[in-house]
Amino acid sequence: MSNIQKQTDVILIGAGVMSATLGSLLKELAPDWEITVFEKLAKAGEESSNEWNNAGTGHSALCELNYTVEQPDGSINITKAIKVNEQFQLSRQFWSYLVKSKLISNPHDFIMPLPHTSMVQGEKNVAFLQKRFKALSNNPLFQGMEYSEDPAKLKEWIPLIMEGRTSDEPIAATKIDSGTDVNFGALTRMLFEHLEKKDVVMNYNHGVEDIKRTADGLWELKVRDIENGRIEYHTAKFVFIGGGGGSLHLLQKSGIPEGKGIGGFPVSGLFMVCKNPEVIAKHHAKVYGKAKVGAPPMSVPHLDTRFIDNKKSLLFGPFAGFSPKFLKTGSMMDLITSVKPSNVLTMLAAGVKEIPLTKYLIEQVMLSHEKRMEELREFIPNAKSEDWDIVVAGQRVQVIKDTEAGGKGTLQFGTEVVSAADGSIACLLGASPGASTAVHVMLDVINRCFPQHIKEWEPKIKEMVPTYGISLMEHPDLFHEVHAATAETLGLTETKQQLVNS
Repeated sequence: MSNIQKQTDVILIGAGVMSATLGSLLKELAPDWEITVFEKLAKAGEESSNEWNNAGTGHSALCELNYTVEQPDGSINITKAIKVNEQFQLSRQFWSYLVKSKLISNPHDFIMPLPHTSMVQGEKNVAFLQKRFKALSNNPLFQGMEYSEDPAKLKEWIPLIMEGRTSDEPIAATKIDSGTDVNFGALTRMLFEHLEKKDVVMNYNHGVEDIKRTADGLWELKVRDIENGRIEYHTAKFVFIGGGGGSLHLLQKSGIPEGKGIGGFPVSGLFMVCKNPEVIAKHHAKVYGKAKVGAPPMSVPHLDTRFIDNKKSLLFGPFAGFSPKFLKTGSMMDLITSVKPSNVLTMLAAGVKEIPLTKYLIEQVMLSHEKRMEELREFIPNAKSEDWDIVVAGQRVQVIKDTEAGGKGTLQFGTEVVSAADGSIACLLGASPGASTAVHVMLDVINRCFPQHIKEWEPKIKEMVPTYGISLMEHPDLFHEVHAATAETLGLTETKQQLVNS
């Protein structure tokens, strides 16, 4: 055992896209601050941020139907869609800044243009999609969206989905060409490579085991070097817990009152991956459908073109599942050990409320390959079993807490920041839209935790993210200008042309 003691300004726990984004922002705002990163695994971006562990949608609400809810009076509420879209624009702006500043060299290694399409079947769903299209297409953020029920037009947009379709059930789709596919694993690794050049200390194979406040107000972390079992102690003025599903346990160990009463509900997922190049070549879009009744929002079925290692892939899913682990590399005891006196009633209430969801997840786990193929054939009627393999996606831990709207033990779908009143520690919990909105979420962390620096940092923040603090929906001209500029910097316009020509 060793008693290595080290002090630094900022500690980031977890080498995922959130820590990478916060580290990159802080290094631009306060270049002389010392930053240390601890990651349990051997390299960056291996858990939730990994390209095989998420859908890479670049969530901008262009195709995700669960962001536009039909109200009891039949109208469509597009508030969340606007919010998510505006947040994704901030990510695009920050990535453009990194490319312009030569901090990232080739944007095509992590972002590609790709049409985002919503597809529905059945009269009721077609009526919903039509109303959604009307509500969104008048909004500057969603300009350029097209709608069609014409089979010939749909064959043009989504040939693989229309091929061999014999059902006379009504079918409709919307398409918008300004969507993207984002490889968040590649982006995470690029950001950490850049941070290492800026003297950020990266500690891989280091697991944080405990976290507590010292008498002088610093945070002390007990860290195990996994390769040799040695224990180290590291202190910092500010700690960010960005360890995906592993964050909840560390938040509980910190003992901050803001972390009390929060629980976690783990959801696992599987994707089907196509291994037939001819089939992959026939599809070029992200196509989102509607979640089945009783399915959680993160189980919205989608057929995705992906660009992984600069190679085109095709994924379908996710099939939800249940595992008590909080991370893919976690422990079967994660769920049990997350139940504490402060959250036991909340967890029990959620357990009762979510019996149908748990039942659904367990049923999903039990699906045979052929049953999964049946679901895929709702999208690709001609899909052949031998063309498709299964990949296990990342674990997601949804936040459970008591809310005014939902009462005790309410399951939250989304991304949530929990921070101490004095701003000395912040923790990220939850899931989608997560990575897509990382810049917005980390600017929120900076606002909460460093209010004393905001005035001095604001000019630099606005240089990196020009529309910071501005509602783009209310400034359509600014939106179009910034959107076109980021598309150009990120190479999205030229690539689109190349893809059309290929």
